[in-house]
Amino acid sequence: MDKMKMHSPDLSQDNVAKIRALFPDCVTEAVDEQGNIRLAVDFDQLRQTLSDHIVEGPQERYRLDWPGKREALLTANAPIAKTLRPCREESVDFDTTQNLFIEGDNLDALKLLQESYLGKVKVIFVDPPYNTGSDFIYEDDFSEKTSEFLIRSNQSDESGGRLVANPDSNGKFHSDWLSMIYARLKIARNLLHENGVIFVTMGDAEIKNLLNVMNEIFGDNNFVANFIWEKRTNRENRKAVSSRHDYVVCYVKSKSDKQRPIRQLPMSAKALANYKNPDNDPRGFWKSDPATAQAGHGTKAQFYILTAPNGKEHELESGRCWLYTKPVMEAAIADGRIWFGKDGNGVPRVKTYLDAKERGLTPESIIFAEEVGTNEVAKNKLKELFDNKAVFETPKPVDLIAHLLKMGGDDGVVMDFFAGSGVTGEAVLQQNAEDGGARTFIMVQLPEEAGETSEAFKAGYSTIAEIAKERIRRAGKRILENECHDRWSRDVGFRVLKVDSSNMSDVYYRPDEVNQDELFGQVDSVKPDRTGEDLLFQVLIDWGVELTLPINRETLHGKTVYSVDGNAMIACFDTGVTDELVKEIAARAPLRAVFRDTSFARDADRINAEQLFRQLSPGTELKAI
Repeated sequence: MDKMKMHSPDLSQDNVAKIRALFPDCVTEAVDEQGNIRLAVDFDQLRQTLSDHIVEGPQERYRLDWPGKREALLTANAPIAKTLRPCREESVDFDTTQNLFIEGDNLDALKLLQESYLGKVKVIFVDPPYNTGSDFIYEDDFSEKTSEFLIRSNQSDESGGRLVANPDSNGKFHSDWLSMIYARLKIARNLLHENGVIFVTMGDAEIKNLLNVMNEIFGDNNFVANFIWEKRTNRENRKAVSSRHDYVVCYVKSKSDKQRPIRQLPMSAKALANYKNPDNDPRGFWKSDPATAQAGHGTKAQFYILTAPNGKEHELESGRCWLYTKPVMEAAIADGRIWFGKDGNGVPRVKTYLDAKERGLTPESIIFAEEVGTNEVAKNKLKELFDNKAVFETPKPVDLIAHLLKMGGDDGVVMDFFAGSGVTGEAVLQQNAEDGGARTFIMVQLPEEAGETSEAFKAGYSTIAEIAKERIRRAGKRILENECHDRWSRDVGFRVLKVDSSNMSDVYYRPDEVNQDELFGQVDSVKPDRTGEDLLFQVLIDWGVELTLPINRETLHGKTVYSVDGNAMIACFDTGVTDELVKEIAARAPLRAVFRDTSFARDADRINAEQLFRQLSPGTELKAI
């Protein structure tokens, strides 16, 4: 049985593989610092291949740069030996829900999700630190070789200590923020669906840098909009200028000429009120639009005197042409599709029918408070949800997130890796309940400590992650109490997974450094405090399987056996596995099967298990940990 790697992917090696697919002659084998043979790029050969399109040395170029950018890129690409441990007691509907709440460092979480959710996320919304001088940002450390970083990442879970203050007196004030956001957005792009969209909120302090980072990672050709959200309606008199707005930057993974980059918004009651039927047109409700266009867009056939059914002649205004040529216009008049007012003497206008096609509203660049709410409205609504306790100071309005979700469609995975108070989770549930959508969410939040003097701490919440989880629990219950769309699954649950060091001890990752005495004393490479379900989720991550698939636990021949999504995978991590159990598992012909190294007492037992699978289920992919 082949061993599983049990660490996140090495994105640098993935990039080498992409270069190899394009230029096979530019990739060769080389020995790394540990003496292992790995694929490497032959840059001399690559330079020759791209000789006319290379910028090197002091040659001027347009690019974004800052102290620490190289380290940020290395941090994003480096693999980590960590895992996600399930926490059933903090979850809601663990066995059936399609939603995830991940507690831990979002950089680690994004790396661990790379294979399971590659290209599967339809909408990303994040509300990162604005870097105003009073914010805390993540402190990432990559001051060592990739292999050393991998081993160190398995020592302990340090996520609780990863936030550091970033005062504006810091000499690397902007650089540290850029390094933090760059690494996370770099990985997040991999998770985004080809038709996916990302929204990032920001204030004045870093909007310029954010746009530059987004242009580099997503490409300026995939820019959609820099929305202005009216975050407050009252004047702030303590400042030189009262800041009334925040930004919501929007990019897509890949623009296409065949479709809109983002969805139109549903028709509002105000927009629908424009459609009437004063002449009892059998085609139904309509509104009138101008029958003329700008003259510069017209052909010679679009300039003429139009005669109404009552004989009145209508001449064009200067700089205008008719929307249709004369024959087409006369046919439309005869068919009752041109409106001349109730008395027939009005300026001709074209009827636009409500049911002629699926109609929507094009999103506008300004998002007004009256449509989606303000920070103050959001804070008050959250207080109401938490029994009038102000557990979070700066929440975004649920209606703002719901507004953005509509632009991303009505299904697919929605991710927020700066989850804060959990507003995106609530917005997903609320919008699904309203329109019957099939959106699911992945929330990621660091267990950032709530200050001992805060209202949250006094209310019994020691971390921001606890607030977010409780918010989604309460919001889910409240939403179910109200009328919901018939198509909605009514899934208000979430699986809680916590970032932790790997389930495997160091010997698993560097067995060549273990001497014989140590090896005989530590045959089992699984840490003693880890459960079968802990191991199962690390296997799911390693195999790139979605982490919300249904899991069935049963006892066969006295051993605990896990089945994931029917026969997609079967796992047993108990010791003393017998031939009878192996035969029963193999008889089910799972796509994948995994056992613990110590499940078999002897090498002969393991070899026999492999032979049984070859006989009974030759198509099963067999692995060991």
